[in-house]
This record gives sequence, structure tokens and C-alpha cells, in this order.
Amino acid sequence: MAKPALVIMAAGMGSRFGGLKQITPVDDYGHAILDFSLFDAKRAGFDTVVFIIKHAIEKEFKEAIGNRMEQYFDVRYVYQELDVLPEGYSVPEGRTKPWGTAHAILTAAPAIDGSFAVINADDFYGRTAFSTVFDFLSAQDDENKHAMVAYRLRNTVTENGSVSRGICTAEDGYLKDVTECLRIEKDGNDARTTEDDGKTWTALSGDTLVSMNLWGFGHGILDAFRSGFPAFLDKNLPVNPMKCEYFLPVVADQELKAGRCTVRLLPCDETWYGMTYREDIPSVKAAIDNMKKQGIYPEKLWE
Repeated sequence: MAKPALVIMAAGMGSRFGGLKQITPVDDYGHAILDFSLFDAKRAGFDTVVFIIKHAIEKEFKEAIGNRMEQYFDVRYVYQELDVLPEGYSVPEGRTKPWGTAHAILTAAPAIDGSFAVINADDFYGRTAFSTVFDFLSAQDDENKHAMVAYRLRNTVTENGSVSRGICTAEDGYLKDVTECLRIEKDGNDARTTEDDGKTWTALSGDTLVSMNLWGFGHGILDAFRSGFPAFLDKNLPVNPMKCEYFLPVVADQELKAGRCTVRLLPCDETWYGMTYREDIPSVKAAIDNMKKQGIYPEKLWE
């Protein structure tokens, strides 16, 4: 049985951030957040990494990250482009927005041999998150048993604007459902969300379990991504051709509701750090520096 692979969604162009945040340095040695995720993944046991990128950033990404990782991992590349669509479908004229996280995984499917974990390239997840999901996947022999690393909402928000999160409901240690909230803002020790551009708000407890797109999937989930994409396009292209997105948590939720899989919730007390906005950089750098002082990471990674 193939060891679990790590699939990294790194195709974003950083429109809100104003640059390629997945390769932006966060310490004095030029390491990006992704370096720390890869370092943690290697310590956890991952040997294969699949980078999902765009052709437009291929040169910069390989120079900053990919080429260096080839001495530590079996590195594979796949390309999430707008025209990667099922037969009979075409890109709406004028659309530039990617098709979403589930589409990203769909483009990676040919490079995935067995079970796999999924992360965002620009999010800091913490060491224990990777060991927890690797251990779960390594112990599974059922390709329809999945897992999700669940964070506390208060540990995943930024002072500098809104974030999107998958709000989770748990039952006996398993994920019951997950709802994608596209605009969540910090509110003291808690948070709030809106679906009408700020006209009304719903309060959210800081203890709410959320998805940070760190999933552990059996290989069977890929069939759901493939079969669900045409139906998604048929439903959404007529009403929102420029911005509709095929979200990973939505596919997982549909599979759960249909009884075709289980998703174990793996609680995580790590604090998320990310660079949704350029104003987030100083706080991320400070957090990384503090973790080095605590001995969680060496001063120079990979040495």
C-alpha cells in the first residue's frame, strides 16, 4: 500500500494579498510558510508531495520552493487551469477566477496513487496537525474513510479583515456536516459571519470547530470529485458564470449526507497563521520567530 501523499494547493495568485503569498518569506532565511509545512510533513512521515500550481507561476514557484524540495520528497506537479473542464464544457467568456478547491484536487487526481492529505500552501498548520493526519491515513485500509483536522475558530482568524472557513458540526467524534462561510470576521474572543455583504451578522463562538482545508482522504473520494463536477457546472454556470466555485468541503459534505463515507474529526489546538492580507506578514514573522526560540523549529530549516 502506497504511503500517504501530501497534496498542496498552491495555484492562487494572491489577489487580496497583492503577490504570490505562497512563496513570500516569513523569516530571515527566505523561508515561506510552505517551507514550515513541508518540514513538518517530512517529520510526520510524508515522502511524496503533489504541488498544484498554475503555468503562470511555475518558474517563480520552482525557483523558490519546488527545486529545493526535490532532495527531500518525490515531487510531482499538476496545473490548475481554467480550461481543465469535463468534455462539452467551456470557460465562460471573461472569467478569470479559478474553479475552486474541489477543482484543484480534481486536477491533481492523476498524480495521486493512494490516500492523501490536502493543505493550502499559504496557511501555517502546526507540527501536530501533520503527524495526526499522517498517522490516521497510515492506519486505514478503507478508501472511503476520511479525516479532517479541526481547529478552534478563535485560532484561525486575522485582525486584518475577513476569512472564509468551513463551519463543522460534530457527532461522536465524526464530522456530521460542514458549511462554507465566505466572510467571517474576528469579534473579540469570538467571531461573526455575514451572507448579505454585512447587512446582517450571525455570531459564532470562538470554540466553533472549523476546517482549514487540512483533510485526510482515502483514494475513493476522487470518484466523488469527478462525478460531481459536471452537475456543479450545470447548476451554477447559468446563474453565476464568473464567480461560482466548486468547494472541497461541499463535496465532502455531500458524500457524508449520502452515507458513502465517514470523516473522523481530528481535534487540533495549534494556532493557524496565514497571509490573507499583506498586513498579516509582521504577525506571522513574529510567531515564526517565537516558535524558533521555543525550539519547535531550528533556526535554519533543512540543515
